[in-house]
Amino acid sequence: MSRPPLPPFTLETATQKARLAEDAWNSRDPERVSLAYTEDSAWRNRAEFVSGRKEIVGFLARKWARELDYRLIKEVWTWNENRIAVRFAYEWRDDSDHWFRSYGNENWEFDAAGLMRRRVASINDLPISESERKYHWPLGRRPDNHPGLSELGL
Repeated sequence: MSRPPLPPFTLETATQKARLAEDAWNSRDPERVSLAYTEDSAWRNRAEFVSGRKEIVGFLARKWARELDYRLIKEVWTWNENRIAVRFAYEWRDDSDHWFRSYGNENWEFDAAGLMRRRVASINDLPISESERKYHWPLGRRPDNHPGLSELGL
């Protein structure tokens, strides 16, 4: 199975890869998201270590059961050959209607078929008021005309 764009990456293809990842995560569909990763993909997400697609699906199902109204924006930080570094911010609320903006960085490593074999994420959560939210599009894919992180000053 191939998952274009493929390495080695350019700014254009790294940006495409980041947007495809953003779109998939904004679907909040663990099965769909897991298909972008190798069968034995290794993750570090905060202090949690995840290995393989089955664990990825379980991790994401738990995440989106807890992080409600999830909306994400990713932006390429840098790239080289088969690696991409992105920064991201997402907004979500808990089941008590407390809002958060989670900021972080991810380092990605891809195999020759364009599947992510390694993902390392560092994330911090900031409590925000509902009036401080910046992401107001309908759940799902971020509209093409919606500002990105840099345009939003994030």
